[in-house]
Amino acid sequence: MNPVAIPAVRRMSRLNPLLGGLLLVLFAAACATNPVTKKREFHWLSEGQEKQIGESSYLAYQQAEGGTYEVDPAVASYVKRVGETLWRVSDRPQLPYDIVVLNNSVPNAWALPGGKMAINRGLLTALHSESELAAVLGHEIVHVAARHGAKSVERGTLLQVGLLGIGLAAQDRDYEQIVLAGSGAVAGLTSLTFSRRDELQADKYGIAYMSRAGYDLQAAVTLQELFVKLSSGQDSGWLAGWLSTHPPSPERVEANRLTIAQYATGGLVGRDTYSNAMAHLMATAPAYAKGDEGCKALQQHQADAALALAQEAIAIEPGEALFHGLAAKAYAQKQAWDQALDSLNRAIALNSRYFEYYLSRGQLLHERGQIDAARADLNESIQWLPTASAHYLLGAMDLDDGDSSRAVEHFRAAAESESDEGRKAAVLLAKLELPEHPERYLQVAYALDDKGYLVLIVENGSPVDVSTCEVGLATRDEPSWARQVFPQGVPARRASKLPTRLGPFTSVKAAQDAVRYRFERVAVAGASQAPTPRTSRFW
Repeated sequence: MNPVAIPAVRRMSRLNPLLGGLLLVLFAAACATNPVTKKREFHWLSEGQEKQIGESSYLAYQQAEGGTYEVDPAVASYVKRVGETLWRVSDRPQLPYDIVVLNNSVPNAWALPGGKMAINRGLLTALHSESELAAVLGHEIVHVAARHGAKSVERGTLLQVGLLGIGLAAQDRDYEQIVLAGSGAVAGLTSLTFSRRDELQADKYGIAYMSRAGYDLQAAVTLQELFVKLSSGQDSGWLAGWLSTHPPSPERVEANRLTIAQYATGGLVGRDTYSNAMAHLMATAPAYAKGDEGCKALQQHQADAALALAQEAIAIEPGEALFHGLAAKAYAQKQAWDQALDSLNRAIALNSRYFEYYLSRGQLLHERGQIDAARADLNESIQWLPTASAHYLLGAMDLDDGDSSRAVEHFRAAAESESDEGRKAAVLLAKLELPEHPERYLQVAYALDDKGYLVLIVENGSPVDVSTCEVGLATRDEPSWARQVFPQGVPARRASKLPTRLGPFTSVKAAQDAVRYRFERVAVAGASQAPTPRTSRFW
């Protein structure tokens, strides 16, 4: 068992003996040897669970960060070949390795548990040799092989297990539910954070992988020196990418220098090989710079400037769907709908594997009244990346068609988002569900007045006002349900109190034991109709 974890578990044992005992059993049962460091440590996730996390999150991560770079497939093939060379000499070559190149100018790379990896176009254009690429990929492969991502999930899971366990114990729930609730949180993977120790480990063992694969190890030092230089210059692109998740430091430079001193000198540098593989990407870099400028202009509602920059980018690289998508947004801002639709058609023809083009075209077709075509595009978009925008609009269309059950499904999905569409969906969902299922939104509590008579409290956790709230009360002496009406209803996110004539009681517990309640009739303010969306965050 990991000695670092024992004191924390013992402290929890003193606070909550049952929970602490459970965790001691789990820790003892889950200790294993780290595949890279060969040290004993706590493992919560199995290898199969690591794979499942990576596989289930992989496509969403890709889509959320720009989709894959499609213009020159040879770039992805080259990167994958270099990665496979390192993967074969890693400590977990049996994992299902895969790597993609993302169409994103932010210089970044990442790895998910289980072997799924990505590197951005923006980082590839900053490197100078195959050995530098190997240094980046070796580092990311160690994050997978040493279970850094899995441990990040485990840390979050353990925290939730502790908090849930304490809360459930207070309610005398079954402890089996604690484990189920905690392990279920694994599916909610949204981001991975690595500690300073993880980063130093990834540098150290990444160099070992480079050596086994025959690369020049000096690249691990020059790469970190480059990162430190860019960090000190506070380049916004770098700070938003690699440096934000892999903070460089002189300490890491020196640690790498000491590490490579333990190995023989020489090895493959691969400057010409890298230059040849990236020739098209490097040649078209000015187009992507113009595209990035166009996106900034679009955010500032400078549609003409954004359109001009998109057209300049297209002139350099006509095969890039990204630039046609930018032109579509600019045309949409100008309300030039026919041109916007033409640009989106071109974007999809060039890259049919990116959610945003389908989402934008679906929204535009909906604006033009082409409902069936809009529905098809929106459904296609959520196959690539489920978004609140698509689910909200699909729900609104279902509601217009009178299909409230399908609308509820879409609104429930959209309501998980904190976006404008998510908040609108939450309102419509509550309007549709609350009258039939008030228990999902309304909480009932008992209180006593100064004479010991029951005061009924109904708290409305929904975003809509309850205009009518009738609650039935029954007691042992009067088993028939007596209807109580809240005269002012219950406002959204508020609670209403209603004095009753039941009592007097000696305590709230006595009132709870004696009085039962049920919702008799609940109505919400306003009609349950979906407002037609007129704007989109993509436009």
